[in-house]
Amino acid sequence: MSDDQRDQTPAEPARLGRGQAPAQAEVPAGPQPEPLRFFGTTWVNHDGGYALLRVGLAIGSLATAVSSAVLLRLAYEGLEIGHVGPFLSISVVVLFAIASSIAFTKTWASYSRRPAPSSDEAALKGLKTIGFIGSLIAYFLRCLGEAPGEKLHRAEYESARAEYARRRNTRTGNPAARRPKRKK
Repeated sequence: MSDDQRDQTPAEPARLGRGQAPAQAEVPAGPQPEPLRFFGTTWVNHDGGYALLRVGLAIGSLATAVSSAVLLRLAYEGLEIGHVGPFLSISVVVLFAIASSIAFTKTWASYSRRPAPSSDEAALKGLKTIGFIGSLIAYFLRCLGEAPGEKLHRAEYESARAEYARRRNTRTGNPAARRPKRKK
């Protein structure tokens, strides 16, 4: 058999163990929940290790924020050792403080509402990168109460399910089998 023929042959189905049924790709009717980063769709029913994920991600984001603050402190001490002057030293501290506060505010707000299509989120991407400690702290604080973005996604998912149920309930039978309306 040549390489071209070998590439065109269909793959063999996976071998099933004893008592296993073939996997059927049944997609439930209606809207599907949007997966969250790191959580997938476990936020819907709070199953599949949801609580453990929240605790782990909260601890991880706090540890990352603390280690980042230590690294920034070391960088500041490097500036002091280099004798760059008080203006530059103070400017660096103020820059990181302002960038972190803006990143915290924007990150916190992004968990409760979607940004407008013409918003300034793309322009603030660099500033949010500089103020990454603020974003990490916002992620940590949100993980204490819920998965970051869960409230927003849950509201959208519930409204989509309600809309789907409303549309499904208004349908009655086959429209082709209906009697024509009487003319007045």
